[in-house]
Amino acid sequence: MKISFLFICVFVINFLSSAANGNMDTEWTSKVSHDKPWDVYPRPQMKRTEWMNLNGEWNYAITSKNREKPKSFEDKILVPFAVESRLSGVQRSVGADSILWYQREFTIPKNWRGENILLNFGAVDWQATVWVNDVLIGLHEGGYTPFSFDITDAVKSGVNNLTVKVYDPTDGGTQPRGKQLRKPELIWYTPVTGIWQTVWLEPVAKNHIKSLIVTPDVDSRKFTVSADAGSGLVRIDVLDDGKAVASGCGKPSQEIDVFMPENVKLWDTQNPHIYDLRISLLENGKVVDRIDSYAAMRKIGMRPDEKGMVRFTLNDKDIFHFGPLDQGWWPDGLYTAPTYEAMVYDIEKTKDLGFNMIRKHIKVEPALWYEYCDRNGILVWQDMPSGDVCNYHWQNYNFHRGEEFKRSEVSDRTYRKEWREIIDALRNYPCIAVWVPFNEGWGQYNTVEIAEWTKRYDPSRLVNSASGGNFFADCGDIMDVHNYPEPKIYMLDRSKANVIGEYGGIGYAVQDHLWAPERNWGYIQFKSAADVTDEYLKYIDILNNLADIAYTGAVYTQTTDVEIEVNGLMTYDRKVLKVDQERIAKANKELITKFSQR
Repeated sequence: MKISFLFICVFVINFLSSAANGNMDTEWTSKVSHDKPWDVYPRPQMKRTEWMNLNGEWNYAITSKNREKPKSFEDKILVPFAVESRLSGVQRSVGADSILWYQREFTIPKNWRGENILLNFGAVDWQATVWVNDVLIGLHEGGYTPFSFDITDAVKSGVNNLTVKVYDPTDGGTQPRGKQLRKPELIWYTPVTGIWQTVWLEPVAKNHIKSLIVTPDVDSRKFTVSADAGSGLVRIDVLDDGKAVASGCGKPSQEIDVFMPENVKLWDTQNPHIYDLRISLLENGKVVDRIDSYAAMRKIGMRPDEKGMVRFTLNDKDIFHFGPLDQGWWPDGLYTAPTYEAMVYDIEKTKDLGFNMIRKHIKVEPALWYEYCDRNGILVWQDMPSGDVCNYHWQNYNFHRGEEFKRSEVSDRTYRKEWREIIDALRNYPCIAVWVPFNEGWGQYNTVEIAEWTKRYDPSRLVNSASGGNFFADCGDIMDVHNYPEPKIYMLDRSKANVIGEYGGIGYAVQDHLWAPERNWGYIQFKSAADVTDEYLKYIDILNNLADIAYTGAVYTQTTDVEIEVNGLMTYDRKVLKVDQERIAKANKELITKFSQR
């Protein structure tokens, strides 16, 4: 999201209040369980039947950075909500020189005896160190990706003690952090520290499946599957409506080709067909581990049309990518939606409004979010969360000449590690069509190398090397410009797919639905849903003309209001839709249809 001098002048910004309200409810706030919030198995592509949800009330403490484990804990915190959030029950800031501690107890079920025990975290921002019964288990850095530890040697019968130490400098460090800022303002928001996705235990055999890679190949009519395990034989069964339609076997970590029948069903946004996968690990003919997963047969690409303009394709048919910029923030839970139903509500409204795509803006969602997009036919552009000192600076977008921003060795290493982990965590989700390594020059560096690495690492998707940032003609698949408020052409690359990666930002401050009533803004301001709808439709007319001659995708800012931003299609609490849904959906669908399936 770009900001400029004009932006500052045009926006209605009132600094009479320097602190955000932070006490806004959604309709799901009161429905959050304090015993087992988010009691949904969190890893849909590697599902096991036995698991123990560790969400709920934990003990917590905040100490200075150099202090050892506290002898006592201050109070309770509700996991998996970040300590700064209202739903955590704490709503307290953690300084860049402080440590957040978590502690809870658990007991291993008797029927798990003899099994290895895995401790899994959906995501912890940013550095997590874990002890079980005062035994150091491990450390993980990265605020957006899942991680697991085998705690078998540390657990005992009866009560076990789990301690987690979290360090998160927010914008005091160079790590990826997206829109978080210690002093929120304008387009940057409240920090998120600590556990913000589900924590759970599960029993597995000593030799078990650790990870899975599934790649569809429409042209060869096959899935290529690789399952990481210690030894044995991996068997893959593909099921359609409960009936086996294909299978394959091979060694662990080996690429196994599973050829599909001639009448294979393709995934697209109108008919998002999903195949179930049953993956078994066998030793001496006996199943020692089994996971349930799923996959889809689809092909992401691009090609020149009859005029020579490069168009996006899905299964070799033209498709116009059109959707909102979706930041995934919540007034009660910040990074974490209050419930599963709340999380999927945003996706459902996106479909109701006639969009076929979401740009997940410099944030990564829980795995269940991507599964819902998979099963409901929504394409996703996945951003890498920005970081380093350029998180809140930008460069004029242009054909870059000269030297780029330089990162330190630590910053460079952190970026590469976390970007790779994000791709590893998300690469199996069919909905993801585009990887976006950089946004608007925020920490943008080594653009050509990073884009080329991303394409090599996952050649099955497109790479938008710098959405609205400094464009390099010799890398990436996409030329992406941003312009507010109306969509506009000012750069083109005929060898690339050209898109408007951000536009819109039509502001409407709905009274009684504002994060901070005394200060709010949008790129332009209106006073009714009718006026917002009329302005939105003006931009659709512009897009129709641009798409006919140049563009193959566009992203409207944005799904919801976020903190003091009031340029969402919905209010921050999701209680008010700020446009005429019927008119918007009709126009959006007509735009997509006009430039798709040609």
